[in-house]
Amino acid sequence: MELQRISDLDFDALTSDRSFFASPAAWEDEVLYFLMLDRFSDGREQGYRDNDGSVVASGSTPLFRAEDAGNAVRSDPDATAWREAGARWVGGTLRGLQSKLGYLERLGVTALWISPVLKQVPARDSYHGYGIQDFLDVDRHFGTREDLRAMVTTAHAHRIRVILDIIVNHTGDVFAYDADRYATSDGRGGTFMDPRWDGRRYRVAGFRDVTGAPTLPLGPVDLAARPSAWPDAAVWPAELQAAQTFTQHGRIDSWDHDPEFLEGDFFELKNVTLGERAFAADGQEAPDGFRPAPSLETMARIYQYWIAYADLDGFRIDTVKHMELGATRIFASAIHEFAESLGKENFLCVGEITGGRGRAYRTLEETGLDAALGIDDIPDKLEWMVKGYRDPREYFDLFRNSLLVRKDSHVWFRDKVVTLYDDHDQVRKGNAKARFCADARGRRLALNVLALNATTLGIPCLYYGSEQGFDGEGGNDRYLREAMFGGDFGPFRSRGRHCFDEDAPLYRELAKILALRRERIELRRGRQYLREISGNGTDFGLPQPIAGELRSVVAWSRIFVDSEVLLAVNTDIDQPSTAWTTIDAALHAPGDSLRCLYSTDRAQIGEALAVEARNGSAVRLTVPGAGFAAYA
Repeated sequence: MELQRISDLDFDALTSDRSFFASPAAWEDEVLYFLMLDRFSDGREQGYRDNDGSVVASGSTPLFRAEDAGNAVRSDPDATAWREAGARWVGGTLRGLQSKLGYLERLGVTALWISPVLKQVPARDSYHGYGIQDFLDVDRHFGTREDLRAMVTTAHAHRIRVILDIIVNHTGDVFAYDADRYATSDGRGGTFMDPRWDGRRYRVAGFRDVTGAPTLPLGPVDLAARPSAWPDAAVWPAELQAAQTFTQHGRIDSWDHDPEFLEGDFFELKNVTLGERAFAADGQEAPDGFRPAPSLETMARIYQYWIAYADLDGFRIDTVKHMELGATRIFASAIHEFAESLGKENFLCVGEITGGRGRAYRTLEETGLDAALGIDDIPDKLEWMVKGYRDPREYFDLFRNSLLVRKDSHVWFRDKVVTLYDDHDQVRKGNAKARFCADARGRRLALNVLALNATTLGIPCLYYGSEQGFDGEGGNDRYLREAMFGGDFGPFRSRGRHCFDEDAPLYRELAKILALRRERIELRRGRQYLREISGNGTDFGLPQPIAGELRSVVAWSRIFVDSEVLLAVNTDIDQPSTAWTTIDAALHAPGDSLRCLYSTDRAQIGEALAVEARNGSAVRLTVPGAGFAAYA
């Protein structure tokens, strides 16, 4: 089916006499799993468990074993080939993902966040999905529209919702500039004109054809005169081909300069004009006065189509910082209203909002987005607290932050932030990118960081491969994007081995913790308190680093109504730590007891801790080295 214009979309046919999968009552009840589709599964694995739990004997890629680590980098030429493979398409597909939904369901995942799947600029290796050329089709590397719909249908059958990563404020590299300023050295003795932002428009050489050459005039494409422009040249749908669709201001050079980060291009990706901003008397942006451009209406209609077509449950909206507040508000409203018309009363719109918590908070409050992706403070403090190099208050205070939010922690942050630590680009780490497990300490504490993310406030999100201890590191995003199915760029510097191992200890223990989260509403919706601890039972205080290192119990409570779950990690990887830990005195009197619901030391499960009158009420607990425990 050829879809070239918004007018080709038949919404009546898509929505009439059809039931859609309902939204969850509360997104904080869910566990998200973020995967890059090209790097997840090609469907050719052998020895994994299928969606029904049966072992698959067919397939050509065997399961990874410890001795396979490094099999792709045993010589310099092999290592070079492995690294170069990470910059190209590797081969993950929608059908491959569909075959692994049982693996995710058994882990405890209830919602998938999938990298963009729409058709990419053909002359680029934009395997990540953020360089869209046709917003009304699925990229052939991933499959077809029908494959997307089938995958979502199967996910729903496994009680897993699907959140699609989408882009509103830019397209792929669909045209080339004819720049006339900023001669810049090319590093080879020559120069080129660097089209960087200076507040003025640049000339455009033309839309790119299938080879990447700018041979088509910028503007509506006449297919009668240029039939080869469909489907791989210019940009589609046709409504986006108008020259005024693009700001044409060149690339962003200063990422925090306003209006540069709104008007400029995101590297080679081309910025879309979404409308005209208005300002209040105090100079602040006034979303109410925003004047939308036709391209914004087109983008809203595009993504309404994908909700109806594929029965999607949410969107992760890319680069929201680079959208005007008014544009974000109009888009979010259009998406929410349309989803509600289908019976999706709680369709999730998560914004990637860089630039700090202040910007994220204001953006959510003024635009109607449902949640912010916690990609700034949260992953940094979460990672280094668990590894024992941050004061725990720095992490737990992120969820209170009453000076900024002016609301109790459990009111605002419970369902307004998606928490994660590993992710696909780690902007916060610059060129020193590394997954949590890239160092020896991280490998020992891998379960702790997963457990803490799953049992503290927010909507928890796992990054694919973290449940298998992926340890990628290096000076490029590719090293965080290992192919879970092996291929030419497999994890642990391997090739030709997949990692869908449900018998791996990390996977199995995380599944138990996520099952506990499902069972206990306190771990999903409860208030949260970092607890004071004591070695002698008399002198209590919050845990803190000594000489820059934290080697002790870190305990926190989740309280819902009149029920408390006490949780604790031990940042000492070498030995158990014991501490008196404060609990809620109004809920626990001396003589009561708490029972161990989970511990990395199985012998502790089911044991009772007596409540004593210390610092109000307290229990004396022991957490295994590099361990995690939960009591109620």
